Amino acid sequence: MANTQNGRVAVYLDFDNIVLSWYDRVHGRNSYARDRQRIAEDPSDAEIAGRLRDAVIDVGAVIDYASSYGTLVLTRAYADWSSPINADYRSQLVARAVDLVQLFPAAAYAKNGADIRLAVDAVEDMFRLDDLTHVIIVAGDSDYVPLAQRCKRLGRYVVGIGVAGSTAKALTAACDEFASYDSLPGVEQPQREQQPAKRQRRGKAVAASKETSAIEAAEAVEAGGSGEGEESAGAGEAADAPEAAAETTRGKRGASAGRNLAPAPAESVADDLDDADEGDDDDDTDIAVTGLLIRALWLGQEKDDSGWLHSSAVKQQMRRMDPSFNEKALGFRSFSDFLKSRADVAELEETGHERLVRLRDQTP
Repeated sequence: MANTQNGRVAVYLDFDNIVLSWYDRVHGRNSYARDRQRIAEDPSDAEIAGRLRDAVIDVGAVIDYASSYGTLVLTRAYADWSSPINADYRSQLVARAVDLVQLFPAAAYAKNGADIRLAVDAVEDMFRLDDLTHVIIVAGDSDYVPLAQRCKRLGRYVVGIGVAGSTAKALTAACDEFASYDSLPGVEQPQREQQPAKRQRRGKAVAASKETSAIEAAEAVEAGGSGEGEESAGAGEAADAPEAAAETTRGKRGASAGRNLAPAPAESVADDLDDADEGDDDDDTDIAVTGLLIRALWLGQEKDDSGWLHSSAVKQQMRRMDPSFNEKALGFRSFSDFLKSRADVAELEETGHERLVRLRDQTP
C-alpha cells in the first residue's frame, strides 16, 4: 500500500451515482427509476420522504475514510444540486469543505455528464498539482475505468469506493485498492428483510397467475356443463334450477377459499428461494476468497524458497489481484484472524511481532 504518512489526496465524488446506487441497494433494484417521478413532484410526501431517509448516504464516512490515506488536498462532488434527492446534502458537504460542482442536465431523464466533467478535472489536477499521491474515485460506473488507468500510469495510487452490487467489476480491477461503501466504518447496513421483497412479489404474482388460470378453467368447465344441461334438460330445467344454483354457490365458495389459500405456499416458496440464494452467495464468496489466498501464497512461494511469507506481503498480493478484498467486510477483525479461519490451506506462525504464513502441505 502507498505511504499514507505524507499522502496528498484528491477525492472526486460522482454524487448522483453513489446516492442512486445506495437507494437501489436499500429499497431493491431499479427502485429509484420507479420512484423518480414521485420524488421530483413531491419529495415531502410521507412515503417518499421515509424512503429517502432510509437511503441517506453518510458523507462523513466517505470523507473520513479518504482522509486515512493522507491530507485531503481537494474534494469535489459532482451532481445537479437543485435535484430534491441531492439538495439535502449541500449543507453537510459544505461543512466538510467539499467543493460542489453544479451540473445542469440537458433533459429531465438525461445522463448528467458527471463522468466526463469529473475525468477532465482529475486529469487536469494531476498535471497541475505534482504533489498529488492518491486519487480517490467515489463511483461505480465502468466509464471511470480509463480515468483510473490513466491515474495509475501517471504514478498515482488509485482508490475506488462504490456501492456493493452496483459497481462494475472492470472499475474494481482498474483501481489499486477498492472499498465497498457498505463496509466503511460507521455505515449502517440496509435492513435484510427489504432485500427479498422483489422475489416475494414475483412469487405472489406467479401464484396469482396460477390461481387465475385455475379459476378460469373451472368456470369454463362449469359453463360447458351448463350448456350440456340446457340441451338435455328440456322441460325439466326449471325443476333442476334450485339444485344447480346450490352447486354453483358451492363452486364459488371453493374458488374463494382457493384464492385465500393460494398465496401462502407461494410466499413460503419465495422465502425458501431467498434463503437458498443467500446461502449460495455466501458459499461462492467463501470459495472465491479461499482461492485468492491460495494463489497469493503460491505466487509468493515461487519467489521465496523458504516457503514462509510475511502476512502483510500476502495481503498486499491479494489486494493486487482483487482490489476489493477486505477481511473486515468478511467479518474478521484482522488479517491474522482471516488466515486462522483458512487453517486447512494456510499455516500461520506468530513469533513476536512477526506473522509468517505458508501454503499447507496437502500431501497425505
